[in-house]
Amino acid sequence: MITKSRTSDFKQIYEIINDAASAYKGIIPEDGWHEPYMSELELQNQIDRGVEFWCYSDNDEILGVMGIQDKSEVALIRHAYVKTTARNKGIGSKLLQHLSQLTKKPILIGTWADAIWAINFYKKHGFRLVSFTEKERLLRKYWMISLRQIETSVVLASPNWNSPN
Repeated sequence: MITKSRTSDFKQIYEIINDAASAYKGIIPEDGWHEPYMSELELQNQIDRGVEFWCYSDNDEILGVMGIQDKSEVALIRHAYVKTTARNKGIGSKLLQHLSQLTKKPILIGTWADAIWAINFYKKHGFRLVSFTEKERLLRKYWMISLRQIETSVVLASPNWNSPN
């Protein structure tokens, strides 16, 4: 079952993000990795900035989370994570499909350039990598991330994305 997160889900969302993010350890640049991957303060900051989390639950246990953030002319998919023990069961696909139906706006997704499995997941669902120039522009416009993270990330766009270039 997919439901909008509640305040009481915060701790489980935090735990799932940090459990699932272990897949990035040794893959993303060393200077982009820290323990925990996302602090409780950073998670709260993301929520305060408008990231709306949705949860996939089974038997009252949250197994996956994915956020969506409205950015006026686009929507961003943010912080998509599935609990390590629940991977490869279609949970991420169900969450992405659900969140994609919440908006008619083009959807953009940023991820680490070396996270090939994540890029392939989004491509499988119809998203395409944008050009290097467009990636640079989009990450600066819609995300609040470091220059180093911009340098080591990619952006994927939904089929209804039309580059203004």
